[in-house]
Amino acid sequence: MQRKATVWADWGYFVSNETQANLGRKGATFAPLREVTFRRIWTASLFSNFGQLILGVGAAWEMTRLAPNSPSMVALVQTALMLPLMLVALPAGAVADMFDRRKIALVGLGFSAVSGAALAALAFAGLTTPWMLLGFCVLIGAGVALYSPSWQASIGEQVSDDHLPAAIALGTISYNVARSVGPAIGGIVVKLFGVTIAFAINAVFYIPLWIAFFFWTRKHRPSRLPPERIDRAIVSGARYALHSHPIRTVLLRTFLFGLTTASLAALAPLIAKDQLQGTASTFGLLLGATGVGAVVGALFISELREKLGTERCVRLFSVATGALYIVIAFSHSVWVVSAALLVTGACSILTVAMLNVGVQLSAPRWVTARALSLYSSSITGGIAIGSILWGGVTAAYGLPTALAVSGVCVILTIVVGYFSPLPSGDAEGQDAIELANDPEVILELSLRSGPVTIEVEYDVDPMQARDFYNLLRQIQKIRLRNGGFNWTASRDIAQPHIWLERYQCPTWGDYLRMRSRYTQADSELQNQADSFNRSGQGLRVRRWLEQPYGSVRWQAESLDPKMGTVSYLGP
Repeated sequence: MQRKATVWADWGYFVSNETQANLGRKGATFAPLREVTFRRIWTASLFSNFGQLILGVGAAWEMTRLAPNSPSMVALVQTALMLPLMLVALPAGAVADMFDRRKIALVGLGFSAVSGAALAALAFAGLTTPWMLLGFCVLIGAGVALYSPSWQASIGEQVSDDHLPAAIALGTISYNVARSVGPAIGGIVVKLFGVTIAFAINAVFYIPLWIAFFFWTRKHRPSRLPPERIDRAIVSGARYALHSHPIRTVLLRTFLFGLTTASLAALAPLIAKDQLQGTASTFGLLLGATGVGAVVGALFISELREKLGTERCVRLFSVATGALYIVIAFSHSVWVVSAALLVTGACSILTVAMLNVGVQLSAPRWVTARALSLYSSSITGGIAIGSILWGGVTAAYGLPTALAVSGVCVILTIVVGYFSPLPSGDAEGQDAIELANDPEVILELSLRSGPVTIEVEYDVDPMQARDFYNLLRQIQKIRLRNGGFNWTASRDIAQPHIWLERYQCPTWGDYLRMRSRYTQADSELQNQADSFNRSGQGLRVRRWLEQPYGSVRWQAESLDPKMGTVSYLGP
């Protein structure tokens, strides 16, 4: 990409040569902003984040008016905003992996803008009810859920590989720059102009980001294979996460963090109104303090991750977050609570960002959006369920008890790390490769032909049987997470040196897609298995078409179908 003399000139900034040099260092926090496309979308995302946070303040405060005696209904506002991210995220991630991510982002942003405008119109007409408010929060959240995986998965297309971790961190900074002052602005807007204007601002602030995506000239590289059906794409993403230990670990830890920390976000209006005897401005101040802390914390993500490691950082931040929740539970001072929220915001965003980086660096490119959608589902699902849980605890035992118990639970999540530590690797080896050995096809097949069974025969020295078997178990994970089913490993009882690996794919098209998903890391593991083979003639691979109806003559006098080789669509 050709650089301009003044890197940020197109946005009206002047950046000195010294600053440019600092930005260009590998791992520098702001280095990704040298990438023009990323900078434009990142800057525009500030507006949409402001809009979402102003909506959250307005909706939560409006619910205290519509349902003044129901803490559960106030907590449900947070659930309504987060629930779509849990339910829609996985299908949205599948769609983002299947089609042009730019177009998917445009659809999601447009839907949120239209839904936000409809809510503002109903509020202006005085027709808002508690359940209607929750319903429109769900609709707006659904649009954001559709947009979010496309945006996060496309970050790698907007920046170089060296800048990817810092770009992910900047994505969190974008949200928290808005959160640092957005809630305070939201509180002021609600107090001076009412919730109707707050809802209208939310709808309008999606437009700059929509324009930024519209003018992004993304180079879409369609697959040589037709897109998967949406249901199979969802299953493929879920199976990859299920059979990938690093991603499975990150998702579990993310869900637990969202579940245990949901109390603060869900009950913040009650902290401001009941515990601190404040107004909407107090509510905005508290959330603003959290946002300022988050912005400061996000600046140190790369440095802390490199020095301490992901697992150690997450444990440290969990202990600090839980302890501060207990302080907040029993304090009636605005300044003490604000100071605690300042530190809590930094710890929380550092935890969330490191978990996000863990997912992105553990997932190959073909499934990145689906992995990120599962990450979003995990944290938002934890927050949505936790909001209901802590709202119920508050109704039964009071606000201080709910916050204190929540803090203890946050601290206890570190126990999981001793049994299932977070991955600390990088993205090396996660790019897809092209397989050189094209399958030989004589039968006339279509992409829907199947099921297909694949058998791989190995000739292994019996003295190396244990080592080879252990390696096959790692190969099993590759086959299953890339799309294989019913994997088995067999050993010939008459010829113990002969091993047979066997797995199935539902259709020929699924098998070709599976071949297109192998990464460099997968290839290296397969090469290790190949090194055990003593035949010296490569592996013996057979591909079987099960129940081959239509590939044989129906009657003895019928002609055989055309026995030509189909065009090979995979690498």
